Amino acid sequence: MTPDTGSQPHVPVLLEEVLTALSPRPGDVIVDATFGAGGYTRALLDAGAVVHGFDRDPTAIEAVHANRQAWPELDGEEPRLVLHPRRFSEMVESMTEAGVTRVDGVVMDIGVSSMQLDQAERGFAFSLDGPLDMRMSREGESAADFVNTADEGVIADVLYQYGEERQSRRVARAIVAARPLETTGELANVVRKALGYKPHMPKDPATRSFQAIRIHVNGELDELAAGLGAAEELLGEGGKLAVVSFHSLEDRMVKRFLRDASNSGAAPSRHMPDVRDASRPVFEKPARAVRAGEAEISRNPRARSAVLRSAVRTSAPARPASERIFA
Repeated sequence: MTPDTGSQPHVPVLLEEVLTALSPRPGDVIVDATFGAGGYTRALLDAGAVVHGFDRDPTAIEAVHANRQAWPELDGEEPRLVLHPRRFSEMVESMTEAGVTRVDGVVMDIGVSSMQLDQAERGFAFSLDGPLDMRMSREGESAADFVNTADEGVIADVLYQYGEERQSRRVARAIVAARPLETTGELANVVRKALGYKPHMPKDPATRSFQAIRIHVNGELDELAAGLGAAEELLGEGGKLAVVSFHSLEDRMVKRFLRDASNSGAAPSRHMPDVRDASRPVFEKPARAVRAGEAEISRNPRARSAVLRSAVRTSAPARPASERIFA
């Protein structure tokens, strides 16, 4: 993704593929669960849909109001764009407050936005030295709070679970020894030194640790699970869910959720009894996963890791939260 500069439109990853999955029609009510710079929302509005945009980052909402002329759909007796400055896990409650109980589509773009990555003061990227923050909502525990106060074992667990860092204990030990850490550059250098980084390496080893700490600070995996469940509750029969993720952890969660919700998991061995849930599926069999083509990747290298998964809601009632499976 690229930030919305105001002088050129923001084009999010896999835009055409997302529009194909959602098939928006005039009058459809669609939730953009991760508004960001509004790239998906703009395309959906241009297709005639009514869009409810969610974002817990106050900067994203403020940017819309600062450039209100670019969003005329906010105005009028029946505005076609409604902004919700809330987490997408709260979409059921927020939409109910807005008088909407069923929607025709939900789109989610999981992870950090390009706007956040490209602002050094937000502390998400080690390529731009800035305060060690990483908070999407700018509230609660920051990345600096975590690395400077957490026990070494807790830090190691976070790096291993959320960053899939195989040398998590070595990195955690180095972080504790270097405390206090105040900037993204300081943390990146500590991680690189612990892992023996050399400039010719194809991938900076600090990437995994930054991903892990960001996911932990923002509770992203819990948020994703709650958001997928909320989408299941809100979508009416025939409603479409489209989720774009950028990391294997999130993609596995989405894949497992849709597979379980559609009863489309692999059939058991013919030598074993079939114990799969025989209840009516809440989603039809998911569409094949979609990745960005070379042309899009050449325009936007961040699209290389993007995966789109989508499915259509059935008429079956939403499942209790305790029955949803994500892992």
